[in-house]
Formats: sequence, structure tokens, C-alpha cells
Amino acid sequence: MPYLAHFGLKEHPFTLTPNTNQYFPIDKHVEIIQSIQFGIARNTGILKVVGDVGTGKTMLCRLLLRKLVGSNDAVAYLNAPQVDPESLVTLVCAEFGIETGSKPQMLQALNTFLLEQHALVRNAVLIVDEAQALGPAGLEAVRLLSNLETERNKLLQIVMFGQSELDELLQRPDLRQINQRIGFSFNTGPLTIAEAVHYINHRIKMSRVDSVDFPIFTPGAMELLSQSASFVPRVINILADKALLAGYGEGAIQVTEKHAEAAIDVHHSSPNRCTESATGYARR
Repeated sequence: MPYLAHFGLKEHPFTLTPNTNQYFPIDKHVEIIQSIQFGIARNTGILKVVGDVGTGKTMLCRLLLRKLVGSNDAVAYLNAPQVDPESLVTLVCAEFGIETGSKPQMLQALNTFLLEQHALVRNAVLIVDEAQALGPAGLEAVRLLSNLETERNKLLQIVMFGQSELDELLQRPDLRQINQRIGFSFNTGPLTIAEAVHYINHRIKMSRVDSVDFPIFTPGAMELLSQSASFVPRVINILADKALLAGYGEGAIQVTEKHAEAAIDVHHSSPNRCTESATGYARR
């Protein structure tokens, strides 16, 4: 594509879909992943990661999935499950590849499967992304799943990733039992200014054509974009992509503060619009 070739890129560096191949390992995120793995190995039961939109929860979720799938663990994954408690058990069984029947049979089959994994010294892990979508009934179902245990060990390790609404739900008096069972709780947040600049450079580096290494963004442009995005990775992606388009539209080989300002102006004038695709722009 002319847009990519113009900047010596082999793929788009600032897509909104989390791409683990472009992951920028900031210290806090590395610590969260390592702590979750420790919590699973320690047989904690329930772990929770909460953060505002765009601060990297889904990226962390996918990184954790990749690490667990590559290990000896049995893994089930649910994304924004808006289901009743009985359906949740059905979904979990399906993710583990367990054949199910009636509700009592499902629970028994799941318990048998988990006991088999325990005997094989394998962790069984349920990962729930956008866990706030569970609602009160779904969270109570998660608590009931956490009851599956031996005399010494929890049979199912549960990791919930959610927005701040998840914490609000867990403060409800009727959900205090599951809230009390959360062994580890982590929060994602905005980057620092230094991390944001490194983040932009890293995304560019991971998307470059081999042997091409000229700087695409000026330092001033990166700082301006980061500050305008309030240091939130997803918003940085949106603004950086728009700035690249602005630079490409002028035929500039480097994105300057002028292009960053143009991107910010466009974004602020239409904050609810999806960022224009580079492919569509290049075809004009």
C-alpha cells in the first residue's frame, strides 16, 4: 500500500484491535501478568484485573491466554458473557470440551473434569474478559463455580478482566461473598509520558520493513499526541494513526507537531467517528 510504503512500514502500527505481536511490555503490565501466573500456581481461586477503557486490559488478557495455552494448563475463555447462571455453566463446559446434559449432569461432569486435571497436576483456568457484562446473577454463578474444590485446593482458577463497572458491582451487599473470595486484584491505568513515547516508538519498530529505521515521529509530535490522549494507549493509537495520515497527505516523510495538531483537531471535532483507515485514504 502506498501509505505503508511511504513510511517504510509492513503493517499498520496503530490498529485498535489488540495485537500481541506489537505488545509494549511496560513494567506494570509485566508485573500483573507475572502476579496472575503466580496466583494461578498458588491456587488462589479468583483474581481480578480492572481498568478504564483503552488502558490495556484486553491486551493483557490475550497475553495471558497465549502463555497459558502454551503451558500444561486447561483453559476456558469467555468474552463479555451476558448469560444466566445455568448458561454460564454450559459455556464453561463447552470451552473445556466437556459433553453436557441437564444442569446437575453439567456440574457433575465439570467437577469430574476438574478432578481429573487436578490428578494430572494441571491447573484448570477460566478467563472472563469484559466480566462486568456478567451482571449480578453471572457473578454469583462465578462464585458457585469457585466452590468446586477438594479439601485443600480450589479446582478452578478464575481470572476476571473488567471495566470499572465490575468493581462497582462487586461492592453490592448481595455480592460480598464473591468479593471476599478475590485473592488478587490489579488495576491498569494510563502510561507515563516516558512510557507513552516509548510505546509509540515500539509500535513503529515492530511494524517496520527490515533495514528501515528513520524516525517517523518527531519527539515533539509524540509528546503532543500522548498528552492529548491523556496517556491512554487506545487513544494514542487513534491519534497517532490520524497523524500518520496527515503527514502522508502532505507527502511528508516525518510526522511533526503540525501533523499531530491536525490529528488532534480532527479527533476533537468528531470524537465518536472511527479513525479513517489508511487503506481507504491511500486509494484516494
